[in-house]
Amino acid sequence: MESGMDLIHGSGIQMVQYLQTSYKDSQNLFLFISFAADLRNTFFVFFPIWFYLCESVGIKLIWVAVIGDWLNLVFKWILFGERPYWWVHETSYYRNSSIPNIEQFPGTCETGPGSPSGHSMGSAGVYYVMVSAVLTLIIQKCQPSYKNWCLRGMLWMAFWGIQVCVSLSRIFLAAHFPHQVIAGVISGMAVAEAFGHIGLIYRASLKRYVSITLFLFFFALGFYLLLKVFGVDLLWSVEKAKRWCVNAEWVHIDTTPFAGLLRNLGTLFGLGLALNSQLYTESCKGKQGQEFKFKLYCIVSSLIILHLFDSFKPPAKIELLFYFLSFCKSAAVPLTAVAIIPYCISHITRTHDKKMV
Repeated sequence: MESGMDLIHGSGIQMVQYLQTSYKDSQNLFLFISFAADLRNTFFVFFPIWFYLCESVGIKLIWVAVIGDWLNLVFKWILFGERPYWWVHETSYYRNSSIPNIEQFPGTCETGPGSPSGHSMGSAGVYYVMVSAVLTLIIQKCQPSYKNWCLRGMLWMAFWGIQVCVSLSRIFLAAHFPHQVIAGVISGMAVAEAFGHIGLIYRASLKRYVSITLFLFFFALGFYLLLKVFGVDLLWSVEKAKRWCVNAEWVHIDTTPFAGLLRNLGTLFGLGLALNSQLYTESCKGKQGQEFKFKLYCIVSSLIILHLFDSFKPPAKIELLFYFLSFCKSAAVPLTAVAIIPYCISHITRTHDKKMV
């Protein structure tokens, strides 16, 4: 089994070397693609846009991203996947030859286990939801025709093009092996497809949001503590990242397993809080909430305010404080976009209309 995995990892290292050698000038492009595939962009960019264009799609994006990333964490803890940038230094695979020279970049030194790829899984799930939503709108509004089939083909080609680019970027950065990004893409699509058949997420109460958030947290925490009792440290990868990363500044606390867990759970809790708030009901459920101008104001305002909001970085010196503030910051994102911003815009426009009368 170990020799088989060494062979797979060795082939993966060859691909990493090939990409880094043949496409060295594309380093900035690969870094940008990897950054764009981060789930932060789903929460701060895609979600506010889709929520006001089609509320159900926005809600599904959050659920797919959060549950997908939670499953990714559990899979990583079970599979104990290596990462190229540390495996190449620790393996005995190269005992009879020189160790391959693998370059590292600012996006290389993630601290969690490697399999499956979180970027690939998140990107596949999120883009699968968005492409499916566009195709559903086309089917509902247009009769089947040759143009529609061409458009469907173009959308799925774009989807797969994005997944290939994200996967290659993760391999180029030596953050993942090829088999890990393939597993991530397949897993992400499976999660997105599963949520296409779950209608409860669109009418979930605050109590259900809270109970699901607590269940996900305590399941992950319990799983971690249980294995620790049996001598298995699920944070083994953090030490490897610190040991083998060439630049200590590239090892960030926000890439640790629990940081991602609390960030995602905060987003889910914030969405439940927002959708079940009086602010959301008064601003988005009335006649004004259906107006295109109102939706456009909300989208633009959300993108600007959330961009400014994202610039706030919780202090990382105290780990527990960082986790707590990350949870609060993430919860504030959907709460701001779904409840506070539309309520303020609604209040401003109503006041303006009264003055005009």
